[in-house]
Amino acid sequence: LGLAYVDDTDQETMRAERGEGIASRCRDQSVEDNLARFEQMRQATELGQKCCLRAKISVDNPNKAMRDPTIYRCIPKPHHRTGTQWSIYPTYDFTCPVVDSLEGVTHALRSMEYRDRNPLYTWFFAPLGLRPVSITDFSRMNFVYTLLSKRKLQWFVDNGHVEGWDDPRFPTVRGIRRRGLTIEALRQYVLMQGASQKNMMLEWDKIWTLNKRVIDPVAPRHTALLKKGLVPTALVGGPAEPEVRSLPRHKKNPELGDKQTVFSSLLFVDQADAASFEVGEEITLMDWGNAIVDAVEKDAATGVVSGLTLRLHLAGDVKATKKKITWLGQSPAVHPVEAELVDFDYLITKKKLEEEDSVEDVLTPTTRFSEPAIVDANVAGLEKGAIVQLERRGYYIVDQTAAESELGRVTLILIPDGRAASLALKHQGGSQDSPAPSAAPKKAAAKGSPWDKGAAKPAATRKAPAAGPDAALGLPQPAEVSSMYVTAPVYGNVALDEPSAVTTMYPTAKFY
Repeated sequence: LGLAYVDDTDQETMRAERGEGIASRCRDQSVEDNLARFEQMRQATELGQKCCLRAKISVDNPNKAMRDPTIYRCIPKPHHRTGTQWSIYPTYDFTCPVVDSLEGVTHALRSMEYRDRNPLYTWFFAPLGLRPVSITDFSRMNFVYTLLSKRKLQWFVDNGHVEGWDDPRFPTVRGIRRRGLTIEALRQYVLMQGASQKNMMLEWDKIWTLNKRVIDPVAPRHTALLKKGLVPTALVGGPAEPEVRSLPRHKKNPELGDKQTVFSSLLFVDQADAASFEVGEEITLMDWGNAIVDAVEKDAATGVVSGLTLRLHLAGDVKATKKKITWLGQSPAVHPVEAELVDFDYLITKKKLEEEDSVEDVLTPTTRFSEPAIVDANVAGLEKGAIVQLERRGYYIVDQTAAESELGRVTLILIPDGRAASLALKHQGGSQDSPAPSAAPKKAAAKGSPWDKGAAKPAATRKAPAAGPDAALGLPQPAEVSSMYVTAPVYGNVALDEPSAVTTMYPTAKFY
């Protein structure tokens, strides 16, 4: 049709000509010459490898995406299905409209960075005789302390900062699923956001709060105690012999069944709880009843509690006590299970990366934290991916079962619940599990690295790291934020926190 031509102009010259609106010397070649050269490209000859196929649209269009864009390139590499039969590969801009039309897409949903290329997408339908596809564009969602560029995420994988593309610190679907986000919560969150065209920098709190509402009614309750400083406790008035009783896994959801709980006169209690007890104080043993603290044994030098003596007081009022603690009974037949409780931090310490930022300046020193613990014996029967609530600790997902572990230990990953404490930067405190980066002088990023732009700039022209994560943008934090308008729910019956006073700037038509 005379609507394309093969161009052997070198890359730098072609870029300069397109920028200045100058026609290529190859633009007016005959159809026969172009077809002959295209065959050279297909066979990857010496000449063919110097060429590319360009659509003949415009030389000086104000939209530079329309200035005779490249639609095929010669790449002498075998294809995974067709081998070396075709050494030409279509570009993204050319492929999308063709594939969308042929596969029956009616509305292409494209993020805003492609808006300048939308006219190019539309142009191809008529000359190719394809069914047109409508375009609806929207702003992509960006999250604080989060990189969504696959090219930049690949850097973390290649340099061993994460386990892989399903790492719980990654914002991939596989990553956040492994962290404990449910498909239901993800679906509801996306539909709540809608197809906005406004650039969004979102916090993580709402999506995890929504996830909590999904998992709370169906997450069985279990008990975990930290091994560090675990306190053996004698319970006066407890059973002479250990008893195993059935208790509901979830008091408000009987469909989840029962769990086996050991009641005995020898218990384990968390160090933090034991350290807060005073002799004579009445406390509540959760799922059992009240007990009175008769004795607290402490190490004179460190103040660490080494033993407790409690006296069972089942007649006591559980509503009157201030301290309600978790515990685990000791029995020769039913043993607690070894566990590792894992939590993660953000991969970067800056809320929003700028183009000139280098990853070495904002890389979080420690992003994985773990604590050894013991959990009740029922946890040993949970499958990988099961979500539970550890009483007084939060929600966890089983990342590795005891059968999968060489040490026979269950690995549980903490699921953020949307509260500020679960989403705050953690590397400034807490136990370190993964080694910090070497203190050796930073080297410039390797050529081809996604961080080239930031690393290549002289230190004098590069922005200094922010004084702290909360001041990363250099903007004051608002004390209060309210919505401008209320939208009707578009999916399910999800209870949302809405401001008491809502104002509307302008009327908007209902579109959903």
